[in-house]
Amino acid sequence: MVVLRAFLATLVAFALVSPAGVVAAAGEEQPAGSSSDIESESGGQAESDREAAEAPVPAPRSAAAGPITPAGLQPRPAPGGRVTSGTMFNPAISVILDSRFHRDSVHGEGAHILHEAKGFHGHHDHDHGHGHGTMEPGFSLAGTELVLSASVDRYFDALATLVFDGHSVEVEEAYGLTRALPAGLTLKFGKFFSGIGYINSQHPHQWDFVDQALPYRLILGHHGLNDVGVQLTWLAPTRSYLLFGVEAFQGDNEAVSNSIGHVDHDLALGDLEEKEGPRLATAFFKFGPDLGASHAVQFGGFGGRSSLHQEKHDHGHGRNYLEGTSTFWGVDLVYKYDDPRAWGHGDFTLQTEYLRRVKDIDVAAREFPGGMPETKWTQDGLYVQAVYGFAPRFTGGVRWDAAGLTNRRVRAGTLEEWGRSSRTAANITFNPTEFSRLRVQAGRSSILTDHGREKFNEFTVQMQLSLGVHGAHRF
Repeated sequence: MVVLRAFLATLVAFALVSPAGVVAAAGEEQPAGSSSDIESESGGQAESDREAAEAPVPAPRSAAAGPITPAGLQPRPAPGGRVTSGTMFNPAISVILDSRFHRDSVHGEGAHILHEAKGFHGHHDHDHGHGHGTMEPGFSLAGTELVLSASVDRYFDALATLVFDGHSVEVEEAYGLTRALPAGLTLKFGKFFSGIGYINSQHPHQWDFVDQALPYRLILGHHGLNDVGVQLTWLAPTRSYLLFGVEAFQGDNEAVSNSIGHVDHDLALGDLEEKEGPRLATAFFKFGPDLGASHAVQFGGFGGRSSLHQEKHDHGHGRNYLEGTSTFWGVDLVYKYDDPRAWGHGDFTLQTEYLRRVKDIDVAAREFPGGMPETKWTQDGLYVQAVYGFAPRFTGGVRWDAAGLTNRRVRAGTLEEWGRSSRTAANITFNPTEFSRLRVQAGRSSILTDHGREKFNEFTVQMQLSLGVHGAHRF
């Protein structure tokens, strides 16, 4: 009995130990200290606990203005920002499945017609890999994402996203991110989506619509701006959210910074420049004033320039290889209203982006003498969309997008202009939980091609499932 009483007394004494000490021991690794340091800390523990208990509880503060984040899944950060054995050696792993059924009124030729949009088609010798938002007729499994993320140590986080499309595997993103640079600076390095615009950095499961917005699809390419490089951002120490960023990329984008490299000299006269990277530079800013708890707005602007852009043109007079430079710029605006009702009922989002691209290219190599003279292309695009939560877990969305509002080519002093290609779409989305989504979308396309204007209807059913470790995500 004496032994039992002593054992129970020991348990009671252990239970009365301050939880703060246990958490400190189990959390972030503590630096080793001298014996005098340990004695000083243990001697002052009771005093610290008493002061903490008597200290007044601070009044709650309103959340500071921050970036407007898209609905969707993001890798869960390390708990409390701490680096522990769980976050270092056991990365968060998630899989996102995207299954679709698609029909159009042109016997499955809708994607091909879009690829042939006047002024935007057939000029690149580039392997697209998987295409974001590319519609295949019938049932299909779109890019399935495998995401791994972890805190490497107290200095770096890391993330990798692999995409399986049924035919190949692609490393869509693989980058490191600093955790504690001074003065509001953050450095990202590796392969990643550029921070320009609003939806460029989003993965398809974060989109409010099944397919990619037309300006991104035709002006920035299948993947948007996604490349290997480095990004430096600065978060200004202001009450309103203000972020500036600059980026340097290798320059491997089929729409604004394409690199073909060498050509077959048995077929072509001349040669293409082979320029080492980085060949593409961008800059952007984002500003979000503090509008309170229920309203948020974010303005953005961006621009970029490629020092080398190459294209291959096949015509009746032979094959021509063109090279030169390209520039682009754009603006974006997002407004969100967070209704106090549960499950997204009453929430509203309005967003729009405008992009403009200029390519100044000339013939560098050709199959036969002659060929195309110096050419300057100027093209732009715009989309506007709105999403409203008309019932708990249900949203309805409408979108209008267009490319070629300005769609002109100046060749040897002669101006040629074409019309725009545009689409309208509407959808209803049901989100049973944060980890599943069912969407039905219908649309009408009007695409200008070399053979005239093609108009067709589209209908898509999409089912998305998220497996693995996630934080409190909204789809």
